[in-house]
Amino acid sequence: MKTEKRSHVLPIIMMIVLFGMISFVTNLAAPMGQVLKEQFGASNFQGLLGNAANFIAYAVMGIPGGLLLQRVGYKKTALIAIAVGFLGVLIQFFSGHSPQSAAFSVYLLGAFVAGFSMCLLNIVVNPMLNTLGGGGNRGNQLIQVGGSFNSVMATITPAFVGVLIGETAKANLKDVFPVLYIALGVFALVFFVLMAVRIPEPHVEQRNEPLKDLMKGALAYRHFILGALAIFVYVGVEVGTPYLMLYWLSEYAEVGKTIAGSVAGTYWFLMLIGRLAGASIGNKVSSKSMLSFTSLVGMILVLLAIFMPQQTMVSLPVLQYSPTGALYFGLAHVPVNAMFIVLVGLCTSVMWGGIFNLAVEGLGKYTAAASGIFMVMVCGGGILPAFQGWVADKVGELSSYWVVLAGLAYLLFYALVGSKQVVKERN
Repeated sequence: MKTEKRSHVLPIIMMIVLFGMISFVTNLAAPMGQVLKEQFGASNFQGLLGNAANFIAYAVMGIPGGLLLQRVGYKKTALIAIAVGFLGVLIQFFSGHSPQSAAFSVYLLGAFVAGFSMCLLNIVVNPMLNTLGGGGNRGNQLIQVGGSFNSVMATITPAFVGVLIGETAKANLKDVFPVLYIALGVFALVFFVLMAVRIPEPHVEQRNEPLKDLMKGALAYRHFILGALAIFVYVGVEVGTPYLMLYWLSEYAEVGKTIAGSVAGTYWFLMLIGRLAGASIGNKVSSKSMLSFTSLVGMILVLLAIFMPQQTMVSLPVLQYSPTGALYFGLAHVPVNAMFIVLVGLCTSVMWGGIFNLAVEGLGKYTAAASGIFMVMVCGGGILPAFQGWVADKVGELSSYWVVLAGLAYLLFYALVGSKQVVKERN
């Protein structure tokens, strides 16, 4: 038995790396949007189109991804996802070598293709890690390790891109090529390692009913429908909150692009802290109470960010890079509004689990179909921030946080009212 466990060390490491790559590629979209704004004169809305393309792929691939998993299994699905991810990043790389007139469109295509990969990887990495760990507490522990690495990569990515862009007057897609080289290399390495090693295949539950009937059954529950909408809103709030702040701070003379990336990365670091804290009290606090409290606190923080004077500066400890490339925490002088926005990360960190638990409660055999619908609704992470970017173009970045406030208000409504279990009458 010990020998078998040791033989799984390499694929376990690869799965954890893929956990990080999901975050790395996804969180590359916003800082890339800053490059697009400078190279092509794109608006906030246009800068977030790459992020939108990445997430809209979830709406397209969510259900087909589950069907693919049923047909070919977890390992082959993972290999397909990695290959597609490599292709998506490669297309983004080609955008840097494309004519100026076509580069923007080529980049968006690459982001869309990469989104297919991220959706498929999200479907497979959790159960594969659980199986490789032997299930139970050990499997759950590996999933938590993977989730933590995911948060670390979310923290580092915008800060790293900020360093690559630097404080040049006009950034270019070629400035971020080192990030793309890393992504291409990691995808290639993981693909060949997984293809070469034998790993246990997670059990794929065979459905006794057609998927269409299972989805229809899940949609008979009002609290699930409202919960699916809550997932759409939540992912949009989670993504839009740091991204619009990144664009705002990058144009703020006293801050600059390098520090702006570090501040945005700190938001994701606080999400890691929040998840660890949430895990420690999750067995003592109900999902309803946790979602209600974090939604309300998030609303207060956003209101403070909107109304506090921008001239008020604070020293915020953020993740930074030294001139030698070392990673460290240091104080950065930023508007107090940015501090309140960053703190929202502590609130959004625990919302996914709370919404999921409330939405699937009582669904029984429809839970698996409900999870597939949730994966489709992740597209909110692309649509809502793009809408917020459009609002920012009209009224300014800080005023666009009324969109985030409205989203948090809906999540509070769902926690207090919408999560009550009511089954619709069936015909």
